[in-house]
Amino acid sequence: MNFLRNLLAAILGSLIAFGIMVVMFMLFISLIAGAEDGVVIKANTILELQLQHPINDYVGNNEADPFASIFGKAQGLDEILHAIAVAKTDPDIKGISINSNFILAGLAQTQAIRKALEDFKQSGKFIYTYADFYLQKDYYLASVADSIFLNPVGGMDFKGLSSEVLFYKDLQEKTGVKMEVIRHGKYKSAVEPFLANEMSDANRTQIKELITSLWNTMVTDIAEGRNISEANINIIADTLGGRLPKYAKASGLVDDLLFFDEYEGKLRSALSMDAKKEINYVSLDDYTRRSNKKTIHKGDNKIAVVYAQGEILYGEGGPDIIGQGIITKALKKAVDDDNVKAIVLRVDSPGGSALTSDIIWREVELAKEKKPVVVSMGNVAASGGYYIAAGANKIFAEPTTITGSIGVFGTIPNINGLATDIGINAEQVGTNANSVDYSVFEPMTDDFRNVVQEGIEVVYETFLERVAQGRNITVAQADSMAQGRVWSGVDAQRLGLVDELGTLDDAIKAAAGLAEIETYGIRKYPKYKSGFERFMEDMSSAKSKIGQNLIKEEIGQDSYEIIKQFKSVMEQKGIQARMPFKLDIK
Repeated sequence: MNFLRNLLAAILGSLIAFGIMVVMFMLFISLIAGAEDGVVIKANTILELQLQHPINDYVGNNEADPFASIFGKAQGLDEILHAIAVAKTDPDIKGISINSNFILAGLAQTQAIRKALEDFKQSGKFIYTYADFYLQKDYYLASVADSIFLNPVGGMDFKGLSSEVLFYKDLQEKTGVKMEVIRHGKYKSAVEPFLANEMSDANRTQIKELITSLWNTMVTDIAEGRNISEANINIIADTLGGRLPKYAKASGLVDDLLFFDEYEGKLRSALSMDAKKEINYVSLDDYTRRSNKKTIHKGDNKIAVVYAQGEILYGEGGPDIIGQGIITKALKKAVDDDNVKAIVLRVDSPGGSALTSDIIWREVELAKEKKPVVVSMGNVAASGGYYIAAGANKIFAEPTTITGSIGVFGTIPNINGLATDIGINAEQVGTNANSVDYSVFEPMTDDFRNVVQEGIEVVYETFLERVAQGRNITVAQADSMAQGRVWSGVDAQRLGLVDELGTLDDAIKAAAGLAEIETYGIRKYPKYKSGFERFMEDMSSAKSKIGQNLIKEEIGQDSYEIIKQFKSVMEQKGIQARMPFKLDIK
């Protein structure tokens, strides 16, 4: 008994000591981070743009949180764009060096950064870029630079866009685990991989048209940046004219082939520096801490920017999930704040729960009764993402935004085949005619399918009514652009699903115009949990994450992604207004 008591006391003491050590370590790190906040930048400095972390539209860091910069694993697009804008007029910053990014951002986010760099160049400052290897998205960003340099033994991936969709029909038949699918929409192919072994003509058409529109936007920007005709850009892509460094230089994709030390010689020349002097660099992370303390938009009047990013799921939500809880609270705070004169809803979402989408749509309608609401679409604002945007006074999209996908579906797992194979027989007993509606162990009955189909049709009609009301068109007109079809921002504007092509800043200016104010500050919503709180939550789920990492390492990234996609569909609850497929653009 004494042994157990002593053992428990020792364990408890160790845990307390460990906790104290963790807190002290965090405080020590926070003091170091606080000391680094006063970033000192020397004259004649180069801002080094290395985008090494995943980019979200909004990270929601609280400047007063000492752990905010410690546990963050993502970069905020809003902070990146703000840093570039501040650097434009910063006398200490003489230019920007973009250095081998392998950028972890969507195409619309990449385009937004590229536009900010175009604006930076208006100051007369230079932008140079260097890489050992350019992927297509990295090169698209790099093409804004005054000069592009490539490692002499490096490489370039420049061949046009493609997309791959995986199909699981045979897998379901072999395992006995299948997805029962009920849908509305000719193009609603989110569930097509569970129904067929190959791509339908409708799905192939929409993917082809979508990636062609995205590629055309990239080609136009690259052609302008490199002073090469669009026709020649496509010829270079068709002939793999950048596959070797010497071809990339000959075709005009890059200016010269240099080793990094030679590239630094170019930077010294641009800075009018002696060849033996060290270049003063400042990293984007360090410069962000400085630029965040500088405001560009000022005024007592405020424009609220509410960020809605991630899948739409029923519940509270968070940094990567749009829940009705966190978004409706943010909208209500913006409405109740007398200093806020207009609201911009920034949407980056493939959709999700139809119920949650409608709850948020209603909150946007209520907000619109008191203040102008403008939507800015990011990488994706599709299906449920478009649903919550449809009622705004004005909708902006980037040319490379993926939007539309007005359609709904339901998926229900069924393991009758597997249960039969392994000898499981499920028997049901109920009190009423429909009390036993569905069992995953039994084939889906026609009666149950009809009930679910009825719900799908009601949600689809409601979706169309929301779109028709918001866009001031008939339900029939909305239906003609719906059926789950996805569009690029360019095509969405042509069809009237969005009003204008533009950035988040363009949407903010439009909101200020609707509110009839000329000077204004920006207020961002929502506020997420602190970095320390998220860290502790991550610690509590560490066992799960370790297991996931072990599986990923054992079976490989591609196989792991297949399992994740299947699991995601299995876990969907309720009727879904979701993007029609996982678009993997390469």
